[in-house]
Amino acid sequence: MQTNDLAIPECGGGESFALMVMGHSMAPEFLEGEIIIIEPEGLAKDGAYVLAWHNEEWTFRQLLRADTGWVLHPLSPAFADVPLTDLSAVRGVIIQKALPGRRRASKHYI
Repeated sequence: MQTNDLAIPECGGGESFALMVMGHSMAPEFLEGEIIIIEPEGLAKDGAYVLAWHNEEWTFRQLLRADTGWVLHPLSPAFADVPLTDLSAVRGVIIQKALPGRRRASKHYI
C-alpha cells in the first residue's frame, strides 16, 4: 500500500508485521530499539497502542478518548498530544513488544 510515497508493508490478509521503536516519545513503556508487532486489523480502542498516519508521517502513540474525539498520546511528557477527529488515521494496533536477544523481555498487549 502506498500513502504519499511512503509504503507500509504489503501483508496479505492483514498479517502482522514488526517495526523498531525509534525515539523516546513512548518511554518508559517502549524504549528505542525495541521491536513492536503491529496487527493491521486490530481493534483500535481507548488505551490501545497504535500505529497511525498523521501529518504526512508514521507515528506510534497511545490512543485515548477525549471530549472532542480522540488523541494520539505520547507517554513521554516532553511530547504533545495530537487530536484526531476520527480513527481513520489509525492503521494498526500494537500487540506485542520485544527486545532483540532477550526473549523474556517480551510483553503482549492483547
